[in-house]
Amino acid sequence: MSLNFDRALGVHEQALKFRAERASVLSNNLANADTPNFKARDLDFQTVLQAQKTSTDSSFRADRTHAQHLPAQGFLDQAAALRFRTPSQPAIDGNTVDTEVEKAKFAENAIDFQASFTFLDGKFKGLMTALRGE
Repeated sequence: MSLNFDRALGVHEQALKFRAERASVLSNNLANADTPNFKARDLDFQTVLQAQKTSTDSSFRADRTHAQHLPAQGFLDQAAALRFRTPSQPAIDGNTVDTEVEKAKFAENAIDFQASFTFLDGKFKGLMTALRGE
């Protein structure tokens, strides 16, 4: 019986990738809070989820040179999910970053990242227990 990591780990691997990408976008927003005409952006989870459901093809390709090599997973298509955030009150200089909103979104993303990581850790512990035959 072969081991299928996609079935064994579920969606948590892709969730970690998404959360890491989102943390990068949110930290970029915070770093540019004082930059004139900077527009705050965020990754749309629903867009990424829909793209993962409908697409089996990936923009990243790698050749398998041996039958036992694991297939390469595609990277997150950030362009499809990256959206400008609608500001509640944009600044006079055209900047749409609200630092309090960004901090809240960043904290929420960190909690979601930790939850996915905890689930993934539990999956790996279960796989290790099964491999050891305990």
